[in-house]
Amino acid sequence: MAPETQTTSEELIDTVKKLLNIPVSTVLDVADDGTLLINTNIDGTSQLWEVRNDDQRVQLTDLSSAATGSYLPGTRQVVVSSDTDGNERHQLYLLDPLSAELPVRSLPPLVDDPAHIYHLMSLDAEALIYSTNRRNEVDFDLIRRSHRDGTETVLWDGGGSFAEVSASPDGKYLVSNAMSLQPASNTLRLLDLEAGSWRRITDENAPGHYGAVHWLADSSGFLTSQDASTDFASISYYRVVDQSWHLFLAEEGVNVSLSLNDSGKRALIQRLRDGQTTLSVGDLTVSNGFPELGTETAVKLPTEGYGRGVLSADGSQLAVTFSAPTFPDEAFSAPLGVELAASPLGLQQRTFAEGRALAAGLSVTEVVRIPTRDGEQIPAFVTRGDNSAVINIHGGPESASLYQWSPRNAALILSGHTVVVPNVRGSSGYGRRWMSLDDVELRLDSVQDLVDIHRWLVESGVDGGRVALYGGSYGGYMVLAGMTFYPEYWAAGVDIVGMSSLVTFMENTSPYRRAYREREYGSLEHHRQVLEDASPLPRIENLAKPLMVIHGANDPRVPLSEAEQVAAAVRANGSECEMLIYQDEGHGLSRRKNQLDAYPRAAAFLRRTLG
Repeated sequence: MAPETQTTSEELIDTVKKLLNIPVSTVLDVADDGTLLINTNIDGTSQLWEVRNDDQRVQLTDLSSAATGSYLPGTRQVVVSSDTDGNERHQLYLLDPLSAELPVRSLPPLVDDPAHIYHLMSLDAEALIYSTNRRNEVDFDLIRRSHRDGTETVLWDGGGSFAEVSASPDGKYLVSNAMSLQPASNTLRLLDLEAGSWRRITDENAPGHYGAVHWLADSSGFLTSQDASTDFASISYYRVVDQSWHLFLAEEGVNVSLSLNDSGKRALIQRLRDGQTTLSVGDLTVSNGFPELGTETAVKLPTEGYGRGVLSADGSQLAVTFSAPTFPDEAFSAPLGVELAASPLGLQQRTFAEGRALAAGLSVTEVVRIPTRDGEQIPAFVTRGDNSAVINIHGGPESASLYQWSPRNAALILSGHTVVVPNVRGSSGYGRRWMSLDDVELRLDSVQDLVDIHRWLVESGVDGGRVALYGGSYGGYMVLAGMTFYPEYWAAGVDIVGMSSLVTFMENTSPYRRAYREREYGSLEHHRQVLEDASPLPRIENLAKPLMVIHGANDPRVPLSEAEQVAAAVRANGSECEMLIYQDEGHGLSRRKNQLDAYPRAAAFLRRTLG
């Protein structure tokens, strides 16, 4: 879309609001009959809806905060998860869409304890497993809760936290995916439910990240993605009988992941490269104690972009969320049947957002590599505009920007700027080596990547005096770090829920978060000087260019005090700082009314400061 069509700030703000009003839909689950459980923000907050087989869209929840959920296997009952105003103290509820008066505005919790966190870990026909920090606020225990009578059994109370747990189909084993003390790593433990004993099945002292566990139909073993033995994520098989690991599927320069239906007989394979995905499905058999993948059937996505899918419990249905820089997230599905169709497998679009034509008219986004001072290359997505630029840095840091829809990026593009969305060193998706290049003492190497991007922009024709930084969470830290360690390069910055001091961040973040983040940043006990040396706040006198700070008052990850102290320090120096605080938000802005207030103001701020 040509930036010349936006001639005034008022027109820009109006168009940005139209972009933000385009709803996005994310597939959460698909029932055996093909009904989709989706999450959509069509009414302002992300709520649960069903897309039924007659294409009727039915709103299930209208809770005060965002909701997510999953079907109980083989049923249409939904286990719902929601917090309060972004405080991340999620509670669990059970909803039957076929008998409740919809949409529900309140539900009785499965466990009535709003002071603590309850995360759904696993579901089967008999019980659910959740993790909770109710014992000591910090560590998460694993609890099994019967659907029939609500009785609970403690499966683990030995400390730590969990990303996933998975029960074997025969009910004999449980695998927990728990945090380890290595950066961007976790460890797997196997619980023999009959013996009541746990054993470690990965080396928790070695770097490596393991994804969700998917059991074979005969419970002889499971498949999981991992980067402990390969640089890019591959799929490995663990065989229970001899406690052995075997590489199942690996491809050079590609992150491969896999999920299975509940019977373990049908597989969905995702390949991720440069933030874009391909999907395929195939049938899985077991021969001589090892899994074998049959011929893969490719899934035809609408265009290049990012797609993620889910299989129904019986494997007869596939549902996909697809997104691209000019294609807001929509839900798609396809029946698979007993026999897979010929390749490629076509998808039927099931949701259709109003206003998407505005997104379709945006400029093309390129995939590029930006050379660095030390011979590395920074993966990035670039949308060309005029000779001003905005660099939008993702959070994490062990996360990544993907080739997908972002209304904030679209707003910056509509403003006429060249927009760079980089995956600086420390980002995931480009191999474990790249992801580890910013750990602890290497923190500022990632910040210096921003200088290399600036140099590349100037060589590409951008005015070096008209480049701004923009980012949220860790990306907000990067904004502040860039503007204090390398102040001469930036004309302005927008910091959204960012850390202004790694020391005070560690001191004040929620206790359950501290141990998790110390793996990446370093601990207060052993690395206080490292944290101090990488913090923006001690050198805030260098920040002389306009700054906008956006924060949620209930943020449990990066406390509001991080925003308040940097805003006060910048203003004390006589520099411009605009701060926006939202009382009903946590770590980021989830409510459209707040997005419609903050993000158009950020776009107007950058338009003014960059000229």
